[in-house]
Amino acid sequence: MAKHWSIPARQALKADGLHIADLDTSARPGFEGDKKLGEALLAERGKVLSDLQEKLYANGRSGDSRSVLLVLQGMDTAGKGGIVRHVIGSVDPQGVDHAAFGVPTEEEKRHHYLWRIRKALPRGGQIGVFDRSHYEDVLVVRVHNLVPATVWGERYDEINAFERELTDEGITLVKVAMFVSLEEQKKRLRQRLERPDKYWKFNPADIDERAFWPAYQDAYQAMLDRTSTENAPWHVLPADNKWYSRLAVTELLIEALKTLDLDWPPADFDVEEQLARLDQA
Repeated sequence: MAKHWSIPARQALKADGLHIADLDTSARPGFEGDKKLGEALLAERGKVLSDLQEKLYANGRSGDSRSVLLVLQGMDTAGKGGIVRHVIGSVDPQGVDHAAFGVPTEEEKRHHYLWRIRKALPRGGQIGVFDRSHYEDVLVVRVHNLVPATVWGERYDEINAFERELTDEGITLVKVAMFVSLEEQKKRLRQRLERPDKYWKFNPADIDERAFWPAYQDAYQAMLDRTSTENAPWHVLPADNKWYSRLAVTELLIEALKTLDLDWPPADFDVEEQLARLDQA
């Protein structure tokens, strides 16, 4: 177990039986330190993550088809972008497949909702990152009645079957649902409006979506209840403290990579022969 954690992050953030309405979004489940320690530890653990990712990438270059897929789901300002920058940013970008899923394009609308997801799945040896995901089709779609309930209601089982297919193919799923309080979201939206360097991140629709907060809570609860499975469990991340969110996701990825029991791939050439050739070159 990583130091300063009372229990591993994957256990501390386990979604099973959790009620979103009771979630303390400022909590730091499993972690026994403060912000100063957490930020220092993030740099230290980032190096561990980077080393493990390099092994994954090296094995992928040698034909290993296994990969890891980080699914980030959360309301606007929950900190998904910060995870990408500060956690995924600590590893070699050559080993990362990143995709952000917004409103479907006209082409995407002509296909099944999983079509664009399948196109973005990580290649062997990669850490894939989904900033939003196929879960938009049981969240936004449900909250705004974009399709009948009979349609989105069938998607939970369809998503479970899809994710079972992915894990059977060697993709390790790390699903993280990020939650901030209404008060924290307002603070972060205000920051975007008060700082010119943050204007680009602001979308007026983000304020409109606040009116749908109870409906989103219901949708997220159903998502957790219906799609947290043994092979692809959900982790619920209180995200009011950005430093904790980043540290926790780092730990989840480290734990996921360690389960792959990675080692450096052996040479596919005669090392002594090549050393002799090099000496003569």
